[in-house]
This record gives sequence, C-alpha cells and structure tokens, in this order.
Amino acid sequence: MNNVIHLLISQWSFFGGLLVEHIEISLASIAIAIVVGGLAGILISEFRKSAKVTLSVINFLYTIPSISMLGFLIPFSGIGDATAIIALTIYALLPMVRNTYTGMTNVDEAIIEAAKGMGSTKFQILYKIQLPLAMPVIFAAIRNMVTMTIALAGIASFIGAGGLGVAIYRGITTNNAAMTVAGSLLIALLALIVDFVLGAIEKRLLKRDEKAKKQNKRIALAGGLAIVIFLGYAFFPKQKQETIHIATKPMTEQYILGEMLKKVITDKTDLKVSLTQGVGGGTSNIQPAMVSGKFDMYPEYTGTGWNMVLKKSSLYSEKQFSTLQKAYQSKYGLTWQTMLGFNDTYGVAIYKPIAEKYNIKTYSDLKALNGKLILGAEYDFFDRPDGYKKLKKTYGLSFKATKDMDMGLKYKAINNHQVDVMPVNTTDGQLSHANVRLLKDNLHMYPSYQCGLVINQTFLKAHPELKKALKVFDHLISENDMSKMNYEVETKKKEPAAVAQAFLLAKGV
Repeated sequence: MNNVIHLLISQWSFFGGLLVEHIEISLASIAIAIVVGGLAGILISEFRKSAKVTLSVINFLYTIPSISMLGFLIPFSGIGDATAIIALTIYALLPMVRNTYTGMTNVDEAIIEAAKGMGSTKFQILYKIQLPLAMPVIFAAIRNMVTMTIALAGIASFIGAGGLGVAIYRGITTNNAAMTVAGSLLIALLALIVDFVLGAIEKRLLKRDEKAKKQNKRIALAGGLAIVIFLGYAFFPKQKQETIHIATKPMTEQYILGEMLKKVITDKTDLKVSLTQGVGGGTSNIQPAMVSGKFDMYPEYTGTGWNMVLKKSSLYSEKQFSTLQKAYQSKYGLTWQTMLGFNDTYGVAIYKPIAEKYNIKTYSDLKALNGKLILGAEYDFFDRPDGYKKLKKTYGLSFKATKDMDMGLKYKAINNHQVDVMPVNTTDGQLSHANVRLLKDNLHMYPSYQCGLVINQTFLKAHPELKKALKVFDHLISENDMSKMNYEVETKKKEPAAVAQAFLLAKGV
C-alpha cells in the first residue's frame, strides 16, 4: 500500500488525467442512458404490450460479456471513446428502463383517475403525478447504474478510449502490481463518492414539503447545467492545434517506444502528440484504425505486418521488405518510415526443471513430451498465422492443455509452474531472470520481426518536419538495449517515460 500511495503522489498528473477521462466517458454514458432509458421506460409504461419484448431485448444485451460487446461494436464504430460510450450505455439501459417502467406502472390508478376527472391532460398527469411518485424507484436505478458504469468503464482502455483502466492494464502488462492496485482503487473510490453524493441528493429529493420541492428544482437545474458544461468541455473541439495520434500495443517495450516518440516529436516539431498506449488486440485493432485515420503512426514488426496485415502464409525475411512496403503503400496508404534497429522475434521457453529433467534444448525435443505439457500464451498467439497452429504443425506437437492469458502474466505463471511452456519475445525484460530455458528454433519456424514505424503517408507528406525528427530513431535501439529497458520497467518498477528519457539522453538525442 505504501508503494501505491507513493505512486499516486509522484505521478498524480498521469493518474489525474486518467481520472478525468474516466469521468468523461462514464458521464457521457450515464447521461445518454438516463435520457434514452427514461424515455423508453415511459413509452412502454404507456404501451404495455411492447414492454415484454423491449425488456427481453435489453435483458439479452445485458447478458453479453463486455469484451464480446466491444468486439462486436469495433467494426461499426471503430476503437476509442465512441465505442466505449455505446457499450457502457447499452449496459446502463437495463436498470434505467426496468425501474422507470416499474415505477410508472405502480402508481395508484385511483390517483390517475382522480387527476383525469379534474381535467388534467396526459402530460400534466405524467409530469405532476406519475414521474414524482415513480421518482424513488427511478432514482434507485440511477444510483445503481452510475456505480456500475463507473466500475465497468475500466474496459474502455482495452480499445484505446482512456480512463483508469489504462493504469490497470498497464500494471498487468508491465508486471507492476502497485499501478494495477492504484487504478482499481481510484475507480472504487470514485464509485463510492458518487454513490454517497447521489444518496444525499436522493434523500433531499424525496422530501415532500414545499420548501424542499423548490430547492429540489434548483438542484436538478444546477445538476443538469453542470452536466451540459462538463460534456461540452470534454467533447467539443478545443483550441485548434495540429495533432499526431500515436498508438502502441499492450507490451512493455511499446509503452517505452510510445514515450520516446512523444518526447522526440514534441521536442523537435510543433505537433501536439496524442498518445494512446496499450490498445487491446494490438495489430488487429490498431491497423484498421490507422486506415480509417483514427491513428497516424504506431510501432510495428515486419513479420507481423507480413502475416497479420497482408495475410501472407509464407515465411517472411527482410529480403521481402520492398514487397511489404509497396503493399502497405498501395493497399492502405501507409508507409514503413523508420526502422528502429532491433529484431523482436518469437521464441519458446520451457520451465527449467522440466528442461533439465528431460534434456529439452530444441523445439523438436518437445515432441517427446507430447500430451503432457500445459502451454500458456497471450490471446492472439492462438489465432495468428505464425502462432499456435504453425508451432504444432511444424514440429508435430500436441499439448495437455492451453491457457489464454495476458502477456504480462505469463512469467508469473511459469515461475509458479502453473504452465510448462510459453511463447516469448526475445526482447522480454523478464526472460533472462525467469526460471526458464529458451529453446532453439531448429527448423527456423519464426520469421524476422524488425521493429519499425508505420505512418500514414498523407500525414507524413503534410508534415515534412516529422520525417526529419524521426531520423534520430534510425537503427537507434539494439535487442540488448530493448531487453534492458524492458527489465527496468518490469522488474525495477521504473516508469516507461523515465526509462525512455534516460535512454534518449544516453544516446545524445
């Protein structure tokens, strides 16, 4: 806990920015859900035959796992704030619609009939009788929905929408438990504080005397005005400044590279840098966003571009770089501008005691233990063309079981012997300090994965100063450099920004 408190104090600008983003995303979702859900609840209370179907549809949407919901929405709305807000709004609709409908339909019919007998219009009955009497039930839904939305908004970081989930996800990826706990703690505190405030407002709203009613109207007006102002500040265009949007994958080295790019571009150009770190799904989500213009640049690996983006089934070698470059330019309007100098290829590591017991030194040696080992790997390893299926086919392997896990948890899992074998990156900071043996790829299955910067050609042409600034990265980083920097972050718990700055200064950039 001391580490968490120290982290929050020393990096409050980072956490404070994430907190504001978290509030913006949550508040937008909540506001939309209150309006849409409230209106839907009122409508189905008036047309009750539609209530069963409407509530069934909303119930069904509510049962869809959040990650699945994001995956479904990404092809339609892309990555970023819009998709996160849509997903959160969908989950917030159920309590809002259901409680509004329940509150409205439970109003005593005798009161409504009396109002009709006195000549009240439908709108007057709704505004002056049904809504005030249903308000305790509706407000209870709002409280529950707000707390749930704030907690669930952590998933927004998975698709590059920001918020406190960024801290949680980065902490997992970089093996920094203090950062994960800090992000989780801030979300919990935010939810509790908001729930406490809403509870106090709820008590005041339920007071029946005339003085309280006038105060309630003022509070409602002030609250509505505050929400409008906040949303306007959050989502309306700010002062115009040319911005480059950079994305990185959820890997320690990409966090470091992102910070390097931000520092150099800010220092050497007039461009404002918008850095979206750790986009969930990596290439599969960043590449479409590059094509659509959501992002302008990101660090990528040649082998990944060849297999995952161009969908080539052949083994990539750097002799094919010109073919790779031409395909990126003609198909996507993107270009590989600068190669950073290190090759982050794949490897396979095995739990050291098993390697020593059975004398396992190469991938082929694993065949002797077919059906006996548990393989743990990050999610995309099981889908990518150069991943799980290719490993099994090339070396004739079979496993007792497989486990999907975040790449930040793999080393913890194998050190605790929860898995026996795992794919690794050759620049992993924890590799040389883990209780594993790196095996030899004796049939040369894995291609080259030289790291370079993929940039939108149109943006690059419009900003020639960017091309000049990025020249400092040309073959600046070796495999050993990258591994050392990853180790600094993952094991010594240094911040990616601090590690990036120290390296750039040491290189005289």
